[in-house]
Amino acid sequence: MPLPKAELHLHIEGTLEPELAFMLAARNGVELPYPDTEALRKAYQFEDLQSFLNLYYELMAVLRTEQDFDDLADAYLSRAAAQGVRHAEIFFDPQAHLARGVAMNTVVEGLWRALGRSVHSHGISTRLIMCFLRDDTAESAMATLEAAKPYLDRITGVGLDSAEVGHPPVKFREVYEAAAALGLRRVAHAGEEGPPEYITEALDLLGVERVDHGLRCMEDPQLVERLVRERIPLTLCPLSNVRLRAVDRLADHPLPAMIEAGLLCTVNSDDPAYFGGYVADNYHAVRDTLGLSREQMRELARNSFLASFLDDDEELRARYLAEVEAYEFGAGPA
Repeated sequence: MPLPKAELHLHIEGTLEPELAFMLAARNGVELPYPDTEALRKAYQFEDLQSFLNLYYELMAVLRTEQDFDDLADAYLSRAAAQGVRHAEIFFDPQAHLARGVAMNTVVEGLWRALGRSVHSHGISTRLIMCFLRDDTAESAMATLEAAKPYLDRITGVGLDSAEVGHPPVKFREVYEAAAALGLRRVAHAGEEGPPEYITEALDLLGVERVDHGLRCMEDPQLVERLVRERIPLTLCPLSNVRLRAVDRLADHPLPAMIEAGLLCTVNSDDPAYFGGYVADNYHAVRDTLGLSREQMRELARNSFLASFLDDDEELRARYLAEVEAYEFGAGPA
């Protein structure tokens, strides 16, 4: 049995496996520029964040109907359950779908069909987080927030993703102020490709409660001290960092130093179909490559629930935390 864990940094569009992409393409009459799933999987090799994003957005063309989004989310939840995920806070990118003529209603209702039955079907509680594309305009983000208002009973928070460099958090200050006024939780990608200053901006100007990635905080000792003092969670994605060249090798990842510094670190999968590993695969990789102890693994799992947006159900959070504490490591995978 895998170590119980929450996943807090997961882009649902990034769970589109080649087999599902071809199935949806056939169902929707979309022609993919690859002869078969093997050729598509070989295309999942990236030089940097932008080369990944190019393919990521290209493949979204197969997502057209509520059923497509239901199938996408259900496939992820099935895989996640097998990897010990008990709670998942799932990102989605509405602007990328709206730009293709897919309505907000189609996206949210489709995802919610899968999320709504997830506890019964997979034993996973869920939250939905709507991300703004930082390489799009602030005006577009505000219009997206407005379009999402009918669905705020299903959307827990907002996030900020896509190409980081050249798009500092300050660009979205007004959007985040509007989201806060609506009672939405706030997270943002910062400090992956962008500098540590982007993390500070996300905290000070966007009021984020969690930092997605954030590994470059280690370049600023004062920022590290602040993150430790304020107990700001970081949602790290080690295999993603290697595939997108944020670190050259997994052995170079700063996770052990971050744990040692007292940072509230979590481990997640980001875009697992593209980066060669779901969340337990990330746990196994850091354990084996970075030599993390069983108690450090338990700490990462504990942190994932502490950092989650389960404030509305502290009884459930406590139950998950009890599962982590009671977990007995065996000879098999965690």
